[in-house]
This record gives sequence, C-alpha cells and structure tokens, in this order.
Amino acid sequence: MAEHTPTEHGEELKADGTQKAEDRVNNRSLRPNSDSFKDFMTSSWDNQEPEVKPLESSKYIPARLEALSKRFPGERLIIPAGQPKVRNNDCDYAFRPDTTFAYYTGLGQDYEAGAVLVMEPVEKESEEAKAGKTHIPELFVAPRADNSTAAFYKDPHYGEYWVGPRAGLKELKAMTGIETRDIAELEDALAKNVSDDANGEGVRVRIIRETDPELTAKVETMREASGFTDEDANTSADDKLHEFAAEARMLKDDYEIREMRKAVAATKLGFDRMLTRLPQALGKEHSERMIEGAFNSVAREEGNEVGYDTIVASGKHAPILHWMRNTGVVSNGELLLIDAGVEVNSLYTADITRTFPTNGKFTDLQKKLYQCVLDAQQAGFEAAKPGATYSDIHHACMRVLAEHLHEWGILKVSVEESLSPEGQQHRRWHACGVAHHLGLDVHDCAQARYESYQGAKITPGMIFTIEPGLYFAANDLMLPEEMRGIGIRIEDDVLMTENGPEWLSIDIPKQIEDVEAWMADRAQKNDIFEH
Repeated sequence: MAEHTPTEHGEELKADGTQKAEDRVNNRSLRPNSDSFKDFMTSSWDNQEPEVKPLESSKYIPARLEALSKRFPGERLIIPAGQPKVRNNDCDYAFRPDTTFAYYTGLGQDYEAGAVLVMEPVEKESEEAKAGKTHIPELFVAPRADNSTAAFYKDPHYGEYWVGPRAGLKELKAMTGIETRDIAELEDALAKNVSDDANGEGVRVRIIRETDPELTAKVETMREASGFTDEDANTSADDKLHEFAAEARMLKDDYEIREMRKAVAATKLGFDRMLTRLPQALGKEHSERMIEGAFNSVAREEGNEVGYDTIVASGKHAPILHWMRNTGVVSNGELLLIDAGVEVNSLYTADITRTFPTNGKFTDLQKKLYQCVLDAQQAGFEAAKPGATYSDIHHACMRVLAEHLHEWGILKVSVEESLSPEGQQHRRWHACGVAHHLGLDVHDCAQARYESYQGAKITPGMIFTIEPGLYFAANDLMLPEEMRGIGIRIEDDVLMTENGPEWLSIDIPKQIEDVEAWMADRAQKNDIFEH
C-alpha cells in the first residue's frame, strides 16, 4: 500500500507527492486542523435539538410495508434514498429522496441523503415469526454530526455547523415509526447470511438498483461472493421489486389523496401568480422565464419544489411538447401554454396545463381550436368510469380530435380510417398520450407492467391526468397558414372514486369565459410586480 504524507492542513499526499483527488477540491480554502482548534470548535455550544414529531404519513407506513413484506417473504429488501448529485465541482443539486424510499418511509423534502431502508427477514423461530411477521423494517441513517463531534465543523454534508440541526437516528425513528440503525453498520447487515444454499437457510437479496449505483455495485459483489453469480437473474429479481413498488402506488390511500389535493391547491396559487405577472412580462426579453419564475416562487413558498421543470411556451414554442428552455418572448395576441405543478413537502405533485390568450381575450380561431381540445378532454373524462382503461380515455379523446381535424379539412382521410390501427394520421398533431398515473412522480408508477398500467382497469383510489391537445408546428405545411405555430393543451388531475371520476383541479378555470374572467381579475393585481 502506498504511503500518504499529511500536509500542514491535514490532507494526505500520495507517494509521488501529489494530492489525493478528493482533497484537491479544498485547495480554494484553508482548513485548520490542530487539536487545539478541534477542542475550541467542540466546546461552549448550546445544544440545538431539532424539533421532532411523528409525520402524518407514519400512520400509513405500516400497511405499505406489510404488503411489501408479504410479497417477498424471507428475502432482504434494500431501498436506498440515494446520494446527492453533483451540479458542478463541489456543489450539489438540492437532494430529493428516491420515490420508492419516500413511499415506504414517508420521508419527503431533503430527508435523508445516503439513508437506506432495509426489510430484514425475521428468523424462522423468532417471536416476530410466531406473531406472523415476515420482516422487520430498519432505517440505516447517519448519526447527527452535532457540536460534540469533529464532523460538526468538518463535514459539509452532515456537519450541523454547515447544514444546521438535522434529524439523526432518534429523530428519524420518532418521525417514521421505523427502527433506526447507524449507517456504519449497513454493509455487515446486508451481507449477513446471504447464500443460495440448497437447505433454504440462506437469505436472498433484492435492491432498488437504479437509486444508488455505488451501493448496488457492493450488493452485486456480495451476491456474487455468496453464490448468486447470474447477473441477469439478479437484475431481473431487482426489477420485480421495483415493479411491485410502482404498482403498489397506483392505489392512493387517504393520506396520499389529501396530499394531492394540497398539491393541486398550491398549483392554483402558482397559476394565479403567473397570470398576475403576465401583463408586465408581455414583450420583454425572456418573458417566458419571468412567468416561470413567478410559478416557481410559489412552489418554494407553498411546497418543496416544482414537481417537474415548468413549461412556459408562447406562440411557436407551444407545439413543442417538452419546451423547457423558456427563453422566448411572450407576445401580445398569441396563445401561451403553461404546464406546471407544485410538489408539496411530502413530494406528491400536481400536473396542470392551461392555455391562455396572452392579451386576455381569445380570437375566434383560438376559441375554435381551444373548444375542440376542451371537448376532447370532456369526452375522456366521461369515458373514465370505474372499470374503464387508459385506452378507453385515449380513444375517446382521439375521436373528438380526429372529427374536428377532418371537419376543418386538415385530416384528409376519413375519421374511421385515421382512428384505425393502420391509420393514425391524426396523431401527427397529437403524438403523445392523454393520461398517466400521478403521485410521488409526475409520471407515477412508470416501472409497472403494461398489463397493470395501460391494460388494467381504472379503480377507485387511482389518480391520473387527462390531457389532450393540438400541436400545430410553425413549419407544418399541411396546416392552413393561420393555424401554424399554435399549441393548445388542457390538463387536469382526476381521482377515481366509487361514484366515478372527480376533477381534483376543478377550481382552476378552463372554460373560455372563465379563463378570460380569471385573466382579467389577475391583471388588476399586477401592480405588485411593478417595482
């Protein structure tokens, strides 16, 4: 092993006299490292105990974990929160825990980088097994780096000198109701009894593998050393865990439904602020971003963050499905498509799209196109009955769009030919889907099987979007010139109930007259931005 020589500031040099890579990033600052400084920095501080109380989600976590446990009895399940991701050099993006971790722990916001939830199978003759349990959930987390430790001032990730009081083992147990252990014990805990022995005494392991690649690599090495040498089989086993966790989220419990209502309400406030900002933004350079900033400020005030990058697309940008640069100018008389959602602190997000006339009044042409999309959405809503499928919603929306496109002379083939699997010509102007699950992820449950998603019946407790549109690109020569460069999408969030679908976003106006009245009301309040 090469020798390392410490410098006067505590970093070690390699044998060739150069710095270790992890220390080079600290060359921009000098770090005192003397014993007297350590003593000085860990003394005479008043304790800052973080305020802790059980999270509302903690009442719902046992049922989620029990369902997971029953699906994989006798196996060790590993669900990481993930690690911070580097934005540039030594600056990280704001941490958001992995969705599966958030679902099974109830931890939102920035709890808790590096943490790992482990479902530990119980011993066969244990008291837990006799009581009918198959797993004991354990949450591995970093202890608090408070003022009694050198990490307090040395560790920029966990040190409370840097990041303030944070939840440690005791606090996270109180918040989640899950037993906690020091993250330093994780590797030994994961490797315990892992074996493919023929007597069935060994433990098999599954991991949500995409979340923490370094941890997944360690698990793979551990599995290989324990006889699980088929990497494809290991990956397939892990995928089944991820698939189950995604499908479990399809049915929302009461807590999740309440959080989704909060997210929709916060998103309405965001749209209010954007419309208030709009008159002052018209014609300004980067005015799309001015409007985006108005929404994003609400997301930070009312929740954790935006649920996805906000789309503010004016004029010819509106037909671009994933326009997120938001570098354009919002011009008078255009249509402005805004797709935005607030992610509340529990990490549940809304997903709403509205299309506005930038001057507050739709032209006759804009009304005609807008009403077509609104009719298509209503048809999708009426098709969304308990027992229907996403395909039923899709086909209902597509029929309305195809009928209007044919009526306007744009769709040259018959409606039935276009709607047939061999046709689909109308999809030139609507290439995307019209519905998706919604929850912790904006495109929730994406790891589910096709037969559990597109092919499955919609049942009470599901939350999803309905979002038809018309996307008339500026360079589409099949369109009349006056229609080119127009994009319209209307998207709402829907809860399926025993009595049929409910618009969660019913308070966000979308009828033509209601949109115009909403814009006029907000325009009267735009003086708050003048200074």
